[in-house]
Formats: sequence, C-alpha cells, structure tokens
Amino acid sequence: MIKRLLAAGLILSLFAAPSYAANELVPHAKKSVAPSPKPKWPPVGFKANGEVYAKIPSAKALVGIASNSKVLTRQLAQKVDGVPICEKYSCGAVQLASLNGCLWWEISSKVIGETSAEDKTLKTFGFIRTLIGQTSAKQITTVLLISEEPLVLRHAVTGISAKCHHEPTDEKIPSRIYKSNI
Repeated sequence: MIKRLLAAGLILSLFAAPSYAANELVPHAKKSVAPSPKPKWPPVGFKANGEVYAKIPSAKALVGIASNSKVLTRQLAQKVDGVPICEKYSCGAVQLASLNGCLWWEISSKVIGETSAEDKTLKTFGFIRTLIGQTSAKQITTVLLISEEPLVLRHAVTGISAKCHHEPTDEKIPSRIYKSNI
C-alpha cells in the first residue's frame, strides 16, 4: 500500500508543472503605486486667522510629533543643570501653518500662574518671544515655547499669537527671548 502511494505521488509530481515555470511563461502586468494622498487643508483641528492656521498640541501629541522631528527632539533634549529643559522650565507648544508660506515667524506668548501657594490669583510672570525660520505654503511646523519659570511653580504658557512675515528681517533666526515680568 505504501509503495502504491509513493508511486502515485511520484507520477503526479512528474506531471505537475512547477509553479515558477508558469510564472516565467505568463507575463505579469506591472502594478502601479498610488500616490500619497494630499494632506487635508485646512488641517484638522487648526484655527484660522487670515492665512495663518494654529493648533495647541496635547502633551501626548507633542511626543508623537517629536518622534518624527529631529529639530523638536533636539529642542526637548536640551538640558539645563542636567535636567531636560521642559522638565525644569514651564514650556508650551504651538503648531503653525500658512496658506502662502512665510519667510519667518514671530510667536508671542505669556507665562501665567498663581501668585503664591496661598494666593490663587493668576498673575503674568513673563513673556516669551520666539522667532523661527521660513516655512513653505501649507507646511505644518511645531514650535516649542520655553520660559525660564521653574516648572515646579506650575505656571502655564498661554496667550499664544503668531505672525507670519513675508518681508526679510535682520533679527537672529531662530531665537527665543524670555522677559520676566517680576
């Protein structure tokens, strides 16, 4: 019985054409690769003000954005006294885009917090002015807003506004200036 099965298997294998032989005889049509879809515009979740679009990313979203951005990863990795900058100082972030592109951006924000542990009145502790370089039309860029206020004081970066400039400047780009209000 086993001999008959082996013989039948041998006979079938002689008559069966190898699968690669059929592929060699029949030409295959080339598969075309579909182009990547264009990013949705205006970007989802962004607020518009004229040609400028802005969004404040969540901390979780910022981590995801940083994983795809060497510049942002490098900024977050900066250390002050051996501590990552945004673990020492109050930081914020904004995502920006422009319909027409910008030669440079000017981002202004303020740092607010409680006056003291006993006095819960909100007070402005300082102002951040951040300048970044050129972006093309509809390019989304993420900007880290770094204060010099200790994070332990639980201050927040708020009041963020961004200007898209179309004329050249003689100011240093990129740059950040923190001006304490105290």
